[in-house]
Amino acid sequence: MRELALELTPTRRSAARVWWRRLGWACFYAGLSLGAVVMALPMVWMVTTSFKTESAVFAVPIQWVPSPFRPDNYVRAWGMANWGLYFFNSLFVATATTLLNVLFASAAGFGFAKYRFPFRGALFVLVLSTLMIPFQVIMVPLFIITRDLGWLNTYQGLIVPGAVTAFGTFMMRQFMLTIPDELMMAARIDGCGELGIFWRIMAPLARPAAAALAIFTFTGSWDSLLWPLIVTTKTGLRTLPLGLALFRSEYSTNYTAMMAASVWTTIPIVILFVLLQRHFVQGIVISGLKG
Repeated sequence: MRELALELTPTRRSAARVWWRRLGWACFYAGLSLGAVVMALPMVWMVTTSFKTESAVFAVPIQWVPSPFRPDNYVRAWGMANWGLYFFNSLFVATATTLLNVLFASAAGFGFAKYRFPFRGALFVLVLSTLMIPFQVIMVPLFIITRDLGWLNTYQGLIVPGAVTAFGTFMMRQFMLTIPDELMMAARIDGCGELGIFWRIMAPLARPAAAALAIFTFTGSWDSLLWPLIVTTKTGLRTLPLGLALFRSEYSTNYTAMMAASVWTTIPIVILFVLLQRHFVQGIVISGLKG
């Protein structure tokens, strides 16, 4: 009997470990689900509020199901501003900023990851140190430079300041460190130049990280309010965030129309993430594997 008990004890211990492991994973996923619900609640409130009446916006308790249902808020909001122009401006500025940032960050990351040159480490630390500087600190000198270049109220004034970022350089450098150097050596043996190595080998292999960086950059440019507010005064150069600010006045805010406009301004971001979701997740995972 004692031998039988000794034989069963490891089995029981193994079953207990499996049970505790499953309980831990269940708690983990429950926590993630709770966090997802908390983060989704503001979006749900925005969508439901876009179909409410003004009197129901701040009703207590919150009316998650609008009654009465007012889809005409979208028609009214669209007629309050030139949204077609604002969409074009935001799409053009965000797309141009994203393409330039991905290009320059990929090139800079390639250089820092695959080449040895004097003060490489110090220069990379200097690039990373700019991440600690808030935008509000460099806002005034950046505005002065933009003004002296004659770029106020121009598309280049909206695009160029965001065309190169330290975060993009860091992210692409981390990803390219995971690409074997032997691929570059083989390309050189075949007679490929350094520019060809970048375009034909490194850039295609770094596509997941580039997709993740594109989502970050496009979202940041699409949502930017402060910089377009500073460098533009012409109505024809307004972006979507500036258009949303039109719903606020000195004494009141048209919340239903603002929420309706906010819903359609988020649609391009959602579509972009859905299209690039697989590359986005892959790029984030691989970029942090090697330092």
